Amino acid sequence: MEMFFYGFMQRAFQASLLISLIAPLLGLFLILRRQSLMADTLSHVSLAGVALGFLININPTWTNILMVVVIAVLLEYLRMLYRTYSEVSIAILMSAGMALALFLMSFNQGGTTLNINQFLFGSIVTISSQQIWMLFILAFLIVGLYVIFHKAMYVLTFDEDTAFTAGLPIKAMSILFNVLTGITIAIIMPIVGALLVSAILILPAAISMRIGRSFNSTILIGIPIALSGMLGGLVTSYQYGTPPGATITLILIAIFILIIAIRKGSNIRQKPN
Repeated sequence: MEMFFYGFMQRAFQASLLISLIAPLLGLFLILRRQSLMADTLSHVSLAGVALGFLININPTWTNILMVVVIAVLLEYLRMLYRTYSEVSIAILMSAGMALALFLMSFNQGGTTLNINQFLFGSIVTISSQQIWMLFILAFLIVGLYVIFHKAMYVLTFDEDTAFTAGLPIKAMSILFNVLTGITIAIIMPIVGALLVSAILILPAAISMRIGRSFNSTILIGIPIALSGMLGGLVTSYQYGTPPGATITLILIAIFILIIAIRKGSNIRQKPN
């Protein structure tokens, strides 16, 4: 197929492989920590970083990363401040982030609207070699940290009070997790778009949770699921000119429905007459 001869498609497939390694791991922790909406918040706030980059003529990926790192730290602070009502911090930052993004966009004139739309809906043409290297380093870092600190993260995820009494630096660990999630969102935004980037992180883990019998098996199952959705979405997006983020999300949702139907049918067959 001629798509494989284009540099931007080769970079898109490379990015898909790296994202497929990251998404199930981060997504599973986000689900178990009941922070699925945090990814959505960071993706919306990151639009302010994109608008800032275009406004001051700096690569928006760098301003985006800076923005999400600041917000990720602030999110943890507000979560501790509103400990009983943790969703308040998400509502506050999502509103503030979108308001700031719209405010900064109003100063951008002319052709920047198209560029911002690419970040909103995703564009496989915008993927650069620099972003591939950033994704590679990020994937290496996340997988490495998981291998080293997975036991501590288990404790933090399932019982924060126990983690505190065990002497774990729960605030530093939570902030680092938020920052890594934010940086991941900032880097993969140009591919899948800000509006659906959280779905790309959450869906593979949500699907694999219906199949996996352990924590590690859920992550390992989530990798081929994420890769199938990413590659299928990119090929379909190239063939039909559809937004890559929306196409990838729809394919992952189709996989989710298929898994649910198969498990439902299996349970019906196993029931005694």
